[in-house]
Order: sequence, then C-alpha cells, then structure tokens
Amino acid sequence: MNSGQYGGVNQPPYGVYPGAYQTAPPAGVHTEKPPIAPYVGSLAQPAAASPEGPTLWKGEMPHDDVRDDPNRQAPAPSAPPITLMERLPGYENVGFQNEGFLPPPSYDASMQMPTIRPEVTNIPRISEDAAADALIQFASEHCCYGKKAARDCRILDMVHSSAFHYTLETFTETRATAWASQPFSGQPVDDPRYGPAPGAWDIPASPPQKFANACVKIEVPHTASVKACHECGAVGSKICTRCVGGGRLQCDSCAGNGRYRSDGKVKICSSCRGAGRRCCDTCNGNGRVICAVCAGQTKIKCFIQLTIQWNNVLLDHVVERTALPDELIRGVAGKLVFEEEAARVSPINHFPDEAVNQVSQESIQKQSQATLSLVLAQRQRVHIVPVCQCHAQFKEKPFQFFVYGFENRVHSPEYPQKCCCGCTLL
Repeated sequence: MNSGQYGGVNQPPYGVYPGAYQTAPPAGVHTEKPPIAPYVGSLAQPAAASPEGPTLWKGEMPHDDVRDDPNRQAPAPSAPPITLMERLPGYENVGFQNEGFLPPPSYDASMQMPTIRPEVTNIPRISEDAAADALIQFASEHCCYGKKAARDCRILDMVHSSAFHYTLETFTETRATAWASQPFSGQPVDDPRYGPAPGAWDIPASPPQKFANACVKIEVPHTASVKACHECGAVGSKICTRCVGGGRLQCDSCAGNGRYRSDGKVKICSSCRGAGRRCCDTCNGNGRVICAVCAGQTKIKCFIQLTIQWNNVLLDHVVERTALPDELIRGVAGKLVFEEEAARVSPINHFPDEAVNQVSQESIQKQSQATLSLVLAQRQRVHIVPVCQCHAQFKEKPFQFFVYGFENRVHSPEYPQKCCCGCTLL
C-alpha cells in the first residue's frame, strides 16, 4: 500500500495511514527538560511552591465567619488561554472546548473487487405436527389460557412463508483533535523541538476489535509544552470557596452565638463548645484548597490530543408480509443464509425475494452519505425465519395463529379460550 493512500481493497487498513510520516512517531520520551512558559497575568501575592506541597493560606483570618452553605460549588476549572498555545502547522484552528472532526482520506471505489454470490436454497418450513405442538406449549405457558382449545382445535389450512431479517453493519472511524492539559510533575515532554507534528490521519492506530465500539485518546507527537498554571497563578492552591479563605464557618447549631437558650437557661453550644464557629471541612481550616488544574504542582503540560472513535453502525430491516409484528421476527434466531464482508459491500441483487434486494440497496445508499467518518469495513447478513400462518377452528369458532422461528414460537391474539377457572382478563 502506498503511503498516505487508502487502497480500497477488501481488507481495510483500520485507520493506519503513514503518509509522509513513514515510521511510527516517537514515543515522546525525552529526558531533557523543556523551557517553562512564563505566567502572563497578575498574581495576588504569589508564593513559590514548596517541595512539601502547595502553598497554604498564611494570611490573617477574616473577623466575620462565613455562614455555611453546603450547596455552594467551586467554579469549574477553566482551560488555559488559547493565546498562550503554540500555533502548530496543521493544527492552527484547534481549541480547548470543542473537538474539530477531521475529514477522512478519500476512498477509491474503482479498487473494489467484484463479488461472487451463491444461490439461496433450502428454505425451511414448519410442519403441521410442529405447529400443533407449539400451540399446546403456548397455551400451557399462560395461566389463563384454556389448554382444551389447543388440544382439540382443528387446523384447517396452513400458509407457509419466510421472513427475512436483513442487517448492514458499517464499521467507521472518526478522528478529532483538541488541546488538553494535565498536571506537570516532571513527566517526559515531547515538544516541537523534536520535529514537526504529524497529521491527525498519519498517526497509526488500530481498533481493539472489528465491528465493536471503542475509543482511544492519543497525544499528538511534538505538540507538548509546559506552562505555569493559569488557574492558581502558579501558586498550587486556591482560596476555599466554602469558607472564602477564612478556614472557619459559622456554627449552624447556635447561629454563631456560642450559646443558646433552653428552658429559660442559657447554655453553651455543645457543637462548637461556645466558640460560635467550626473548622471548614473542605480545606481543613487552611483557607485554601489544592488547585484542581495543576494538582498543586504549579505547572501544567499542554498538548494536542487526538481522539479516535470506532463505531459500529447497525441498520436492520425485516421483510415479512403477514400480520406478524416485525419485533417478533427480530427476537428469534433465524438461519444465516447470506453473509458478506468487504471494505465496501455492494447491494444484494441475487436474492429470490426482490424486497431484500431493495432493502440492501437503500441501506447501503444511506450509509454512503456519511462524510466525517472513514468506513473501515462493512458486513451485510440475511437471516431467514420460517413463518406459518395457521387457520384453525375450535367449537365452530374460527381463529388463526402464527408459528414462527426455529424455536416454534406462537403469536395468537385470537386464541379462543383465554379465560378459565373464573379468571378475568384485564
């Protein structure tokens, strides 16, 4: 296969497109420490990060205790300013918030191989004895159905037919890129000094399993850098939003008074022991909490992250011409009479039932309209399900029932003996 080209043969490359990147990208392991981008902005009394951990609140506690609000939430961590990110060739429009889906390589339909399809034969049928036994079994499974009707009814006519359950699976791959960040604690950094970043579709990746959904996230090589944490101003901690930096909260039991009146007597609050305040549970009285963005490390590693998603898109259709509901056909095991797998399957044109050929053509046409997904493989199957429509009579009362599937299941909404032993159907 030529580099950067999708050959369109029956066995797809599963997302491996070497392109100009002939060898596998470097693993990103470089012992040399890259430069750290300076923090741009104002810092409110910045403090150097201590080796023991993030800087804690060391200022004077506020005189007024904060009233506790358990529902008060800290603001969600923000993404670094996009203006601080490097503009890398091929990734100029990548942002933090929304992933940009990338158009896949084109597919050359002229490379598709012609298919040879066998004739469909041996259509199964349900016998009269099997239908009668199935009706008896059906009645025995319903407590309010009389079994006499199943045993004594006469089957007057049987109309045999076949239902076809057609399925088309399209195994696709989509790729999207977005900036991402993680706390920097000295891990290797693969920055642009080690080479140009490969294109998103040039990075090799294979799905764990065919025709199964999966997702993987990969750091794009040569896009990483280390920057001062924007969230905490390179301090490693932030003011606790629950106590607003005070490290203490107003006692809920005594409303901050330290005492309360009971039975005409003033008593010391047992919850706060008369202090009127208690330690903040969120920050343990420190007034500050560890920064959620840098995890107290004061620095973050920024890089472009490639998200590869494999999806198995399933379309199915039931071809059945009786009053039997389609969902019943889907619920039984049919006999596989046709299966075809290729990079792109062509519509079925040899089936004895023309409706199956039409369904196949419409389903393949519908799947071909996807533009942001690369089709790695397609698989179409046809399962045949025997159906027998039985016209019967019990005590001069005609009714009909259906026997379907190789399990000989029964569908009989007109069963003549639905009440017994004084039961009333609701």
